[in-house]
Order: sequence, then C-alpha cells, then structure tokens
Amino acid sequence: MSWKRFIAGVAVGVAATWLAKEQLEKNDCNLSPEKALKIVKRKMKDFGSIDGSWIHMMAEDFHNDNLSYSVYRGGVSCTIDGQLHAFEFLVDATTGTILKLKKQDD
Repeated sequence: MSWKRFIAGVAVGVAATWLAKEQLEKNDCNLSPEKALKIVKRKMKDFGSIDGSWIHMMAEDFHNDNLSYSVYRGGVSCTIDGQLHAFEFLVDATTGTILKLKKQDD
C-alpha cells in the first residue's frame, strides 16, 4: 500500500468525522439541565445569596401565548435581606432564557 493512498484514507476519515460532528451539534441544540441551572443561578445572584437549587432532568413542553417551548422546571432558594425565599422557574431548554420566575408563597 502506498503512502498516498494511506494519507488520502486518513484525510477522508477525518473529514467525515468532522462533518458528522457538525451535524450532530446542529441537531442537538438543547442545553444540559446543569448548564440551564447554572444560568438561572447566575441571574438569581442579583437577588441575594443562593442557598439551594434543583432542576428536573427531563425537558417538558410549555405553551404560552400560542408559542411552544421545551423547558426545564426547577427551583432556587435564596436569602434576601436576611429572609429565606423560594422561587420556581421555567427556563428555555434551547436558549437558557428564563421564561417564568415565580416566588413561592410562605
């Protein structure tokens, strides 16, 4: 086997792998639940110190004003002015945008 054929085979393999990786990244545009929670916690730090948080690992459908979203549901507890408050949130699983943030009643 000549070196030219070997190098050509390796080049074709690398190109095919790169194209497959690009296609998979385009199709898999959802954030991981951990990354979505990190985004929410970063935004919530403006409210106060974060004491606890949770997130559902499975995305669910959410409909608002005739628009459909794939969202993660979760919660954050934080201390604001010395008092502990709990919030529930919905975060877009694709973009990380917080779609709903609701303070839980005491």
